[in-house]
Amino acid sequence: MSAPAESDAVRFKRLAAERAVDSIQPGMVVGLGSGSTSALVVRRLAALRGEGRLMDVVGVPTSVETEQLARSLGVPLTTLEEHPVLDLTLDGADEVEPELRLIKGGGGALMREKIVAQASQRVLIVVDASKLSPRLGTNWPVPVEVLPFGWRSQALFLEKLGARITRREGRDGTPFRTDQGNLILDCAFGPIEHPEELASRLDARAGIVAHGLFIGLTSELVVAGPGGVEHRRPT
Repeated sequence: MSAPAESDAVRFKRLAAERAVDSIQPGMVVGLGSGSTSALVVRRLAALRGEGRLMDVVGVPTSVETEQLARSLGVPLTTLEEHPVLDLTLDGADEVEPELRLIKGGGGALMREKIVAQASQRVLIVVDASKLSPRLGTNWPVPVEVLPFGWRSQALFLEKLGARITRREGRDGTPFRTDQGNLILDCAFGPIEHPEELASRLDARAGIVAHGLFIGLTSELVVAGPGGVEHRRPT
């Protein structure tokens, strides 16, 4: 019985991941993102190691899930404590607008992803063309990670900012917990006219641990779609 055909979406993700991994140079310390596209990055890195290439590259995972995948494939890992400055991070995104501002956190790893991105000299975002958007919030809510203590007060605060709030749940119907044990409130703002202003208001709120607006962190974007694979930089 033959394997099922690869969908266009998966093929585009794979092509973008392969192009992105070409940016890894020998000896680098590399941040490894979370999510389906980042998993393809990790698998591509493992495949190259199987060919005897990039053997001295080590990764810093942004989630327990990525850590487990990397270890299962034999990709060596390190920590930010051992390497507080990373050469390069490869990660995905849920929504990307033309200035390469992002919404991230669909997989729930937004806080660690942001910490790793901020510690990186270069952040290369890897997406398929479906993730491109004219304005953040058009197609994706902003994930907001909050402490369990007082989370309803955070929900009221976010509603006053104009969001429709959904507390994220796991497959079993219980509240989703991040790797830090926190909750995620998915905040549908609609198209966000001033993402920097919104990010500042979220950053200033006690009880909000992290949010999925990634602004000024993306160095480069690799995007794959029907027209091929493009490598973009902020305008």
